[in-house]
Amino acid sequence: MTHADWLLLPGERGNPATRLDRRRPDGAAWSRGNHVRPLVHGATYFAELLKSVRAMGPGDLLLFTDWRGDRDERLDGPGTEIGTVLCRAVERGVIVKGLLWRSHLDGFHFSEEENLRLGEEIAAVGGECLLDMRVRPGGSHHQKLVVLRHRGRPELDVAYVGGIDLCHNRNDDAVHSGDRQSLRMAAAYGPHPPWHDVQVAVRGPAVGDVEAVFRERWEDPAPLSRSPLTRLREWMHREDISADRLPPQTPDPARCGTHTVQLLRTYPNRLLRGYPFAPDGERSIARGYTKALGRARALIYLEDQYLWSPRVVACFAEALGRHPQLRVIAVVPSVPEEDGPLTLPMNLIGRVKALEELRRAGGDRVAVYGLENRAGTPVYVHAKVCVIDDVWASVGSDNINLRSWTHDSELGCVVYDEHPDSRRPADPGGLGDGARAFARELRLELMREHTEAAEGEAQALCDPVSAFDAFATSAAVLDAWHEGGRRGPRPPGRLRRYVPPELGVRQRLLAIPLHRLLVDPDGRPLGMRFRRTF
Repeated sequence: MTHADWLLLPGERGNPATRLDRRRPDGAAWSRGNHVRPLVHGATYFAELLKSVRAMGPGDLLLFTDWRGDRDERLDGPGTEIGTVLCRAVERGVIVKGLLWRSHLDGFHFSEEENLRLGEEIAAVGGECLLDMRVRPGGSHHQKLVVLRHRGRPELDVAYVGGIDLCHNRNDDAVHSGDRQSLRMAAAYGPHPPWHDVQVAVRGPAVGDVEAVFRERWEDPAPLSRSPLTRLREWMHREDISADRLPPQTPDPARCGTHTVQLLRTYPNRLLRGYPFAPDGERSIARGYTKALGRARALIYLEDQYLWSPRVVACFAEALGRHPQLRVIAVVPSVPEEDGPLTLPMNLIGRVKALEELRRAGGDRVAVYGLENRAGTPVYVHAKVCVIDDVWASVGSDNINLRSWTHDSELGCVVYDEHPDSRRPADPGGLGDGARAFARELRLELMREHTEAAEGEAQALCDPVSAFDAFATSAAVLDAWHEGGRRGPRPPGRLRRYVPPELGVRQRLLAIPLHRLLVDPDGRPLGMRFRRTF
């Protein structure tokens, strides 16, 4: 087994214009010798980010991209608002540069004003934060990354990549009582929606790769928006629409661990004028998943906000069809984030059809669950995690849907640990790959939380079959407790079996075209659509 069995080679990315695969003298499409640490829950990530930013000093460099940024979101209590923390960094001499998605109008429940205010606050003290609308129509910049580079102290360099935005709702912990600074969601989630999410902290040479992703976007010479109305708003607000030059990129940090990291991205086939770093778009997230799924034999473990689109889950279904011992566990939100009479069917139909395809291929080898906290309130699953056979692990901003694989900008971090895991089974897939410590421990950390397994029971989760059965048992017991009127002590565990609601024929007929047009659009070139490739 080699890295090339699981990771994309330079020619397999499908985007020769990017600098990612040309950065290293050996021409490798990944970086070795990193140390990657999962940060499960927003509260864990925010506390570490706060500590790391506060340790930065004059001449250090802080780069970030985000889908939404709320300047008043507290990282760890009063006085730690993200706007305040970034402004204090600028005042200490840190070079702060940010790219926020400009967003659609707030009248459509997006975040244009919030992103504008955070950018204005940073700019007022000498930082720079641009509102970037260089997207396909109806698209968004969905990457969530922070890079901290330290002048003369490269051993402190770190990059954060994953699904956690610097905004309201995200600051939740393992108890899942919700962020006190909350945005409205479907009524089932209550006033403070419980939130489950994952980020990773990356140290080592891959920090330079994450920085290169930021620099490609920052140095794009195209206007931040093509829209005349947006250009007028930029002029009226006197917005900064021209990116200042960044200081030269410093050498990558030294090797510090056993983790090989490959960054995967999505950029759309942007109409008229493409990105200079991805003229025809990039779909390496889709390609990376497809390659890794080709080696799946035992267990695919997913946590995903959406799990939509039959055109995307087809590669999962094909793997299930090829290998009769392969199982899939998926953890998804029990309820879509919006519950309106039109938006609810639009959001549900993609998952309903995707799960129908998965179950046609895998039958009872496919298990899907939602989460709830101890009070019985559903937990909104915003994490984007995939672990295949305890070897290949991905954490990123990308969901399992067509939008994330073709249409928006996304960033995923794939980790292959060169250090084998000593626990049994030693080789779940049976291909000689051997279980890897990072992938297995990430899966077990998440599974232990969801099942609330006692220490002695957690070892059984190592085995894919036992883990599959443990999830089913945990959910069945909790479901039975609810169905029995919640009599007696609440059983351990947070898992509830996910049962998609029934949609009538008329609802489906209306929801399907709206879902494809608005909710889950396709950003591929026409030729790829016809060939059904990525």
